Amino acid sequence: MEAYLDNSATTRAFDEVADLVAKIMKEEYGNPSSVHHMGLVSGERLAQARETIASTLKVDSNEIVFTSGGTESDNFAIIGAARANKWRGKHIITTSIEHPAVLVTMEYLQKEGFEITYLPVDHEGKVSLDDLKSAIREDTILVSMMFVNNEIGTIEPVAEAGQLIKAINKDIVFHVDAVQAYGKVQIRPRAMNIDLMSVSSHKIHGPKGVGFLYIKKGTKIVPINYGGGQQKGMRSGTENVPGIAGLALAAKMCHDDFKNRIGKLYELKKYLIDSLNERITDIKINGPSCEDGAPHIVSLSIRGLAAETVLNMLSSKKIYVSAGSACSSNNPHVSDTLVAVGVERELLESTIRISMSVMTTKEEIDFFLDTLCSQVENMRMFYRH
Repeated sequence: MEAYLDNSATTRAFDEVADLVAKIMKEEYGNPSSVHHMGLVSGERLAQARETIASTLKVDSNEIVFTSGGTESDNFAIIGAARANKWRGKHIITTSIEHPAVLVTMEYLQKEGFEITYLPVDHEGKVSLDDLKSAIREDTILVSMMFVNNEIGTIEPVAEAGQLIKAINKDIVFHVDAVQAYGKVQIRPRAMNIDLMSVSSHKIHGPKGVGFLYIKKGTKIVPINYGGGQQKGMRSGTENVPGIAGLALAAKMCHDDFKNRIGKLYELKKYLIDSLNERITDIKINGPSCEDGAPHIVSLSIRGLAAETVLNMLSSKKIYVSAGSACSSNNPHVSDTLVAVGVERELLESTIRISMSVMTTKEEIDFFLDTLCSQVENMRMFYRH
């Protein structure tokens, strides 16, 4: 048996998505900028994809710009908004637990003369609205906040933050990294006062190398790449039509019967957490409670064992999890998120992330639990960290 439990790193594509991508690559391969029939067919695929994605968010289709994925969407949103609004000020606010696609971009903007404020989080990984309010200044032009933390599954108070930001200054641009939230949490950008929102396809059973940026109509943002002027000049480059069509189909499938799908994920998550607490001694579940966090992420610290030891053992049994985030690199490092939420020093390198999807089965969870529980005490005896 095999258990893939690293779905926050990437997901297996839905069969229907893989079939559609292959069909378009083989049969509908025209450039959407071409004016002949093949080009028009590809252009229609793009239009349909925009409509499909927009319908999942209750926004206009012309507010969707396709990108190469979450990292580009974050870069585009943050750099594009910062440059477009720098005449009003150079102060940006973000949080201390953002994905590297945001944090490294902030470091880049610091070199361009922008000032960055990093908000702390509590022991569950949540940002304080009071801290956010205190951080906003007259020269604040942008706030960037993730919706769901990719390591511990914290759901940030995005709607409340958006309302607060706009009440203080409606011209402040509010960017949300929704890479781990889209398809798992109901998102309504307009009601939440979100101006820019980043999404990645391969986190929702779509193909890799494609994503989108929601840009609310009227938001001041400039492009960060230049060329043929595709997508109304906002993101030049020939569109990845097979990938975009696959992303749209995956988005539709994730949002069909949404409540039931997410309810089943929460049931699996609760079963996993309850079983871990019952069967293994001296462990810690990091982040919010089961029902308060995202439905698909569990962060587990196993006292006395290095995460690498646990990962290698599980991998040898065809069980796949990760040590914290798999999105920065394959080099071991101490998690900024775990430090920020106050995880004990001796547990920082003893933490693994189990992440599920709508494809995950109870049999996979049981296989993981039985394997881990049968090995923990032996590993503690011989590999104590």
